[in-house]
Amino acid sequence: MTTPTCDALRATGEWNSAWDEMFALDPDWVEKFVAMGVAPRLKNVLEPKVWELIAIAVDASCTHLYAPGVRRHIRRALEVGATPEEIMAVLQGVAVLGIHSCALGFPILAEEMNAQRKHDLKEEHHALSR
Repeated sequence: MTTPTCDALRATGEWNSAWDEMFALDPDWVEKFVAMGVAPRLKNVLEPKVWELIAIAVDASCTHLYAPGVRRHIRRALEVGATPEEIMAVLQGVAVLGIHSCALGFPILAEEMNAQRKHDLKEEHHALSR
Protein backbone atom coordinates (compact mmCIF):
# COMPACT_ATOMS: atom_id res chain seq x y z
CA MET A 1 0.00 0.00 0.00
CA THR A 2 1.42 3.37 -0.98
CA THR A 3 0.79 6.43 1.17
CA PRO A 4 2.06 9.41 -0.84
CA THR A 5 0.24 12.07 1.19
CA CYS A 6 1.41 10.69 4.53
CA ASP A 7 4.93 10.28 3.16
CA ALA A 8 4.95 13.88 1.91
CA LEU A 9 3.81 15.20 5.29
CA ARG A 10 6.56 13.25 7.02
CA ALA A 11 9.14 14.62 4.57
CA THR A 12 8.06 18.23 5.16
CA GLY A 13 7.82 17.89 8.95
CA GLU A 14 4.05 18.35 8.93
CA TRP A 15 3.25 14.82 10.10
CA ASN A 16 1.36 14.62 13.38
CA SER A 17 2.94 11.86 15.48
CA ALA A 18 -0.46 11.30 17.11
CA TRP A 19 -1.38 9.55 13.85
CA ASP A 20 1.42 6.96 14.16
CA GLU A 21 -0.62 4.30 15.95
CA MET A 22 -3.62 4.74 13.65
CA PHE A 23 -1.29 4.54 10.67
CA ALA A 24 0.25 1.31 11.97
CA LEU A 25 -3.22 -0.23 12.27
CA ASP A 26 -4.76 1.09 9.05
CA PRO A 27 -2.45 3.04 6.73
CA ASP A 28 -5.04 3.07 3.95
CA TRP A 29 -7.63 4.84 6.13
CA VAL A 30 -5.09 7.35 7.49
CA GLU A 31 -3.89 8.11 3.95
CA LYS A 32 -7.45 8.87 2.87
CA PHE A 33 -8.14 10.93 5.99
CA VAL A 34 -4.97 12.99 5.61
CA ALA A 35 -5.44 13.42 1.86
CA MET A 36 -8.94 14.78 2.50
CA GLY A 37 -7.56 17.26 5.02
CA VAL A 38 -4.84 18.65 2.78
CA ALA A 39 -6.83 18.62 -0.48
CA PRO A 40 -8.12 22.21 -0.13
CA ARG A 41 -4.59 23.51 0.45
CA LEU A 42 -3.19 21.60 -2.52
CA LYS A 43 -5.81 23.08 -4.86
CA ASN A 44 -4.27 26.53 -4.24
CA VAL A 45 -7.69 28.21 -4.27
CA LEU A 46 -6.78 30.21 -1.17
CA GLU A 47 -3.69 32.35 -0.94
CA PRO A 48 -1.04 30.75 1.30
CA LYS A 49 -1.46 33.52 3.90
CA VAL A 50 -5.22 32.92 4.09
CA TRP A 51 -4.71 29.18 4.41
CA GLU A 52 -2.19 29.66 7.24
CA LEU A 53 -4.53 32.03 9.08
CA ILE A 54 -7.32 29.45 8.86
CA ALA A 55 -4.94 26.73 10.04
CA ILE A 56 -3.96 28.89 13.03
CA ALA A 57 -7.64 29.30 13.90
CA VAL A 58 -8.26 25.56 13.70
CA ASP A 59 -5.20 24.54 15.70
CA ALA A 60 -5.63 27.28 18.34
CA SER A 61 -9.34 26.65 18.85
CA CYS A 62 -10.32 25.31 22.26
CA THR A 63 -11.67 22.16 20.64
CA HIS A 64 -8.27 21.37 19.12
CA LEU A 65 -5.45 23.14 21.01
CA TYR A 66 -2.66 21.61 18.95
CA ALA A 67 0.37 23.69 19.93
CA PRO A 68 2.83 22.23 17.37
CA GLY A 69 0.38 23.12 14.60
CA VAL A 70 -0.21 26.63 15.97
CA ARG A 71 3.54 27.20 16.05
CA ARG A 72 4.10 25.78 12.56
CA HIS A 73 1.27 27.80 11.05
CA ILE A 74 2.21 31.05 12.82
CA ARG A 75 5.76 30.65 11.57
CA ARG A 76 4.55 29.91 8.04
CA ALA A 77 2.00 32.75 8.14
CA LEU A 78 4.75 35.23 9.03
CA GLU A 79 6.94 33.78 6.25
CA VAL A 80 4.20 34.29 3.63
CA GLY A 81 3.47 37.86 4.67
CA ALA A 82 0.91 37.79 7.46
CA THR A 83 1.32 40.58 9.95
CA PRO A 84 1.35 40.04 13.70
CA GLU A 85 -1.85 42.10 13.79
CA GLU A 86 -3.57 39.70 11.37
CA ILE A 87 -2.49 36.72 13.45
CA MET A 88 -3.67 38.47 16.62
CA ALA A 89 -7.06 39.12 14.98
CA VAL A 90 -7.39 35.41 14.16
CA LEU A 91 -6.46 34.41 17.70
CA GLN A 92 -8.85 37.00 19.11
CA GLY A 93 -11.63 35.70 16.88
CA VAL A 94 -10.99 32.14 17.99
CA ALA A 95 -10.96 33.29 21.62
CA VAL A 96 -14.74 33.41 21.61
CA LEU A 97 -14.55 29.62 21.58
CA GLY A 98 -12.48 29.70 24.75
CA ILE A 99 -9.95 32.04 26.29
CA HIS A 100 -7.40 29.20 26.19
CA SER A 101 -6.82 29.97 22.52
CA CYS A 102 -5.23 33.27 23.50
CA ALA A 103 -3.21 31.72 26.30
CA LEU A 104 -1.80 29.21 23.81
CA GLY A 105 -1.39 31.37 20.74
CA PHE A 106 -0.11 34.73 22.01
CA PRO A 107 3.10 33.40 23.63
CA ILE A 108 3.83 31.38 20.49
CA LEU A 109 3.26 34.49 18.34
CA ALA A 110 5.70 36.44 20.57
CA GLU A 111 8.30 33.64 20.32
CA GLU A 112 7.97 33.40 16.56
CA MET A 113 8.14 37.19 16.14
CA ASN A 114 11.36 37.20 18.18
CA ALA A 115 12.75 34.34 16.10
CA GLN A 116 11.82 36.19 12.91
CA ARG A 117 13.54 39.36 14.20
CA LYS A 118 16.69 37.39 15.04
CA HIS A 119 16.63 35.79 11.61
CA ASP A 120 16.18 39.17 9.93
CA LEU A 121 19.03 40.68 11.98
CA LYS A 122 21.31 37.78 11.01
CA GLU A 123 20.41 38.27 7.36
CA GLU A 124 21.01 42.01 7.63
CA HIS A 125 24.33 41.49 9.40
CA HIS A 126 25.37 38.92 6.80
CA ALA A 127 24.48 41.28 3.96
CA LEU A 128 26.43 44.13 5.54
CA SER A 129 29.51 42.00 6.14
CA ARG A 130 29.87 41.11 2.47
